[in-house]
Amino acid sequence: MMNAPSVRHLRHLTALHDHGHFGRAAEACHVTQSTLSASIKELESILQVALVDRSKRRAVLTPVGIDAVERARKIVKEIDELVSFTSASRDPLSGTLRMGAIPTVGPFLLPRVLPGLRKTYDRLKLYLVEDLTDRLVGSLHRGDLDVVLLAQPYDCGPVEVFILFEDPFVVGLPSAHPLAQAERIKPQQLWQQDLLLLKDGHCLREHALEACHLADRRATDSFEATSLATLVQMVDNGLGTTLLPTLAVDAGLLLGTSLVTRPMLGEVPTRKIGLVWRRGTGRRKEFRLLAKELAERAKPGPKGEARQ
Repeated sequence: MMNAPSVRHLRHLTALHDHGHFGRAAEACHVTQSTLSASIKELESILQVALVDRSKRRAVLTPVGIDAVERARKIVKEIDELVSFTSASRDPLSGTLRMGAIPTVGPFLLPRVLPGLRKTYDRLKLYLVEDLTDRLVGSLHRGDLDVVLLAQPYDCGPVEVFILFEDPFVVGLPSAHPLAQAERIKPQQLWQQDLLLLKDGHCLREHALEACHLADRRATDSFEATSLATLVQMVDNGLGTTLLPTLAVDAGLLLGTSLVTRPMLGEVPTRKIGLVWRRGTGRRKEFRLLAKELAERAKPGPKGEARQ
């Protein structure tokens, strides 16, 4: 009977593909380069096919090797989920959990909710990754992440979404700005201002534009910021106005600035903050428990603090 590849073989192959270099792949797998190289050769012997083109200076996979990587990735993901599922059935929210979060949510929400979560589930090993939405969704579907904190709406493919709460937008502007005298600001008044937003790639940009009926506006392109902190500094320096999520404002984003916030007139524009995971995962029950815990702990306490 033919020998079958081990999970170790498959992990080494996917690491080599992801890093494109034997040394970096070995480092990622916490083995020596010679060990990883021998493992790949052993896998080729088992499968009786060349997976790596060794005539190249870099670690370049053959066409068969590239196809094998995608199959290997699915197998490893299923095995990891099997182990996590059986562990979660014995002790929910214990062991390793890899969570992604977008920059306009993670820094403002996680400090409020994680201390209490870790206190209640002291056996949970939570690893955090911060990145833009499209890259986090890609990592989720590759199995590199278990769950992702995202702002909705966003097309994430075959996933389940648990909405934690709604996050209203407010107008941020210097206290000396003429619009600061108004109790509420009409969306059309922003059309006449230098509206500053985050760069393309941040879903907050599209959510803000859509929520305030400014989806076709392109006049702000030369004044885009790469982070909310940079955006606030630009507005504080008198370069214009902006739209900010209440989550970030409540977390102290405006401390040390002269900025004030004003609500919008009419229906309050919001984005929805949700926890997302792959559809069909065996850990669905555990992830729903996590989402419920996050939603409960995100609620302000009697003095505005997060619940513990």
